[in-house]
Amino acid sequence: MICRKHYIEPIREFYDSDLIKIITGIRRSGKSVLLEQIMREVREKTDNIIFINFEDKRISSNILDGNMLIEYVENHRKEGKCYLFFDEIQVLDNWQDACKTLRLYDYSLFITGSNSKLLSGEFTKELSGRYVSFRIRPFVYKEILEYTKELGKNSSVIDYLIWGGFPKRFEFDHSDARLRYLNDLDDTIVINDLMHRHKIRKESLFKNLVNFILRSNSRIISAKCIHDYIKKEHETCSVNTIMKYLGYLEEAYVIESVKRYSTRTKRELSYYAKIYNEDVAFNSLRCMDNRYDLTHNLENIVYNELIYMGYKIWVYDNDGKEIDFLAQQGNKKYFIQVAYSVAEDKAYTREMGSFKGIDHLSKKILITNDDIDYSTSTVQHLRLKDFLLMQDLDDCIESKEGA
Repeated sequence: MICRKHYIEPIREFYDSDLIKIITGIRRSGKSVLLEQIMREVREKTDNIIFINFEDKRISSNILDGNMLIEYVENHRKEGKCYLFFDEIQVLDNWQDACKTLRLYDYSLFITGSNSKLLSGEFTKELSGRYVSFRIRPFVYKEILEYTKELGKNSSVIDYLIWGGFPKRFEFDHSDARLRYLNDLDDTIVINDLMHRHKIRKESLFKNLVNFILRSNSRIISAKCIHDYIKKEHETCSVNTIMKYLGYLEEAYVIESVKRYSTRTKRELSYYAKIYNEDVAFNSLRCMDNRYDLTHNLENIVYNELIYMGYKIWVYDNDGKEIDFLAQQGNKKYFIQVAYSVAEDKAYTREMGSFKGIDHLSKKILITNDDIDYSTSTVQHLRLKDFLLMQDLDDCIESKEGA
């Protein structure tokens, strides 16, 4: 497995700190592998390491709560600073109390979990200033290229647009095996885990809502539009239930919502959001007859890549015209429009027209899958395959200035 330097380098500075290192992200995004890579580096200076995977039944059937975890650690540690690695700790009862206790002594504590609740509630409130958190995601395209090269395989942009970046899928040689893996992963993450964790009794309702949401990536979503869709098949569906189910999907890192920034109010509008899937495979698995939603998946991919680059993202309301992304990093802002193609005049006019009224000093970028360069004096056009190889958006500005 490749070394994911993008994630491991920021964590490295805290190896010896008494701050709890919290690593979160959707299941099978590579948290366990990252933990192994950190352990490998720590082993270069000490073997005083304890690793526990709480998804291992041999562990979970013998360490039942936080008190038993503390006892286990005390019985197995060596003298001196001890490094603790707890994988998927959220399944353990009272894990929070165990972590708060252990950090008071000579331990360096790393924990992972597949639920954003690790970073919410009383645990993190009580630990204010005593933890650092890191979010891990499925592969972006640069990582896919590196990993498939390691495997001696090829990869393509179109494959990424359809099947996304869950790392394990690239190990399978045949498309049927990859599809079976992704389907099983989808069932585990999206359906089985959430239904079991939250004791959801309305199974059919929940599955219908999930399918609708994951097919609707890169689109405006409101509780009302979901309610109207679900109501066709479920008369007793309430808006509160819909919002609760959406919350479950966000907690498990299956989806993310992006708010709109309005030029009219100069602020975020909390009642408006676009939904993006953590991985576009969630959309493609729900498509019939290979009719994949490449247009919306492309926008979703751009979102995932921008987040990886470190940008804060809003949907931008340009006086009634939507710009897909306002991306900000420090004091740098970029207005970004995304389309599968602008080869047709109507599409070109629509996408370029979204920038109308944005001052000429602002950086405006159009990203499409076209090979032809549609750049103008005020808008930088990026081919998707070039954008996917960039480290940040300054790459495209420097390229234009050097041309």
